[in-house]
Amino acid sequence: MKKILLSLTLLMLSVAMYAQNEVTKFLGIPIDGAKAAMIQKLKAKGFTYNAQVGLLEGTFNGEKVYVSIQTNKNKVWRINVFDKTYRDETQIKIRFNKLCQQFDDNPKYYPLKETQNLSDNDDISYGMTVEHKQFEAIYYQLPYEGALDRVVWFNIGAVSGEYNLYIHYENKRNESHGEDL
Repeated sequence: MKKILLSLTLLMLSVAMYAQNEVTKFLGIPIDGAKAAMIQKLKAKGFTYNAQVGLLEGTFNGEKVYVSIQTNKNKVWRINVFDKTYRDETQIKIRFNKLCQQFDDNPKYYPLKETQNLSDNDDISYGMTVEHKQFEAIYYQLPYEGALDRVVWFNIGAVSGEYNLYIHYENKRNESHGEDL
């Protein structure tokens, strides 16, 4: 009987460890579980809560950022990271392309398209306001098995003629799939 219980315990532990490896990670933290637990894990990584804006803040990839956590049925499905510093159009193109290059050079990610960089000819202001275009890049976090559920993407946002970069780490398994309709 003890052997059976030990075997079942080991089996459940290995399944739990496998499941944690199969979700998107942000700073090595699986995008899963309760929001309160995620906040504590991010605080342990050096982020602090800013009550004025209702977000976590800290440094990520060399930038001062805000972090928000989105949940579905109290399970984390997305971490949003966005720069605290707004930029002009030239600066945001440089920031966007640098981030594309960092993801392209990182063996933990696979790009949706071969090239996602912005060119000098891309007019962000015109594209966003007139053409309602979204400037984005999409990557899948490896390993390949189940990678479509482990999406990391980023896009440019605009506020009053200034631009910001938003990075989204998603666990597609925890997002809403229409079950409440």
